[in-house]
Amino acid sequence: MKNENATVLVTGANRGIGRALVEKLLEAGARKIYATARRIETLEPVISIDRRRVTPLRLDVTDRDGVAALPEAARDVTLLINNAGILEFGSILDSPLEDISREFDTNFYGKLLMARAFAGVIERNGGGAIVNVLTVVALASMPGIAAYNASKAAAWSMTQSLRGSLAGKGVAVIGVFPGPVDTEMSAAIPVEKTSAADVASSIVYGIEAGQEDIFPDRMSASVYETWRTDHKAVERQFAAM
Repeated sequence: MKNENATVLVTGANRGIGRALVEKLLEAGARKIYATARRIETLEPVISIDRRRVTPLRLDVTDRDGVAALPEAARDVTLLINNAGILEFGSILDSPLEDISREFDTNFYGKLLMARAFAGVIERNGGGAIVNVLTVVALASMPGIAAYNASKAAAWSMTQSLRGSLAGKGVAVIGVFPGPVDTEMSAAIPVEKTSAADVASSIVYGIEAGQEDIFPDRMSASVYETWRTDHKAVERQFAAM
């Protein structure tokens, strides 16, 4: 998948990894980027990066009717990056069910709805890719963010299903598994973090290189190498955190 001349839609583009992705994709030569957020006014700093190539769109990925209507406004998309996500703290035993449902609505169903809405669009436009931004804790869970782990693990499974369903249709499906990233969402997590710009650079490179699974920082790459040989060791390590 070539980033140059691509028409990209990035969800959750107003901050963090999403905003950094817009910047890096512009540097890589994307023709047009649809930058989305729930509140369109929060996209002004992103639009100002390049008003000619960045188009703002209001989008709540949990709004099924809104997602279904979006392809009418973005018929030329060749690269969809499902970045929007939320994180709540709490264990699997005491997190309110409403919080768990909210995380699944955004982190799982939001990605699924967007993939269903745009898979055919991308295929009709000659092919491209769907990128799901997941997390390294989809591989093994940290008890303090139990619903986040579970929703992203479900999204990982869905990503694999999409890959199989879209095989032969010219639509690559890519999973991204960051470790802790220095964003507003993870501000309360007291660990070393990678900058959003560095993570975005790795994602953009991975898309171009045809990587199906992208581990965009040193921590996630290291965890993956250990997980491949001893997944129980990673499970025990994360369970103690």
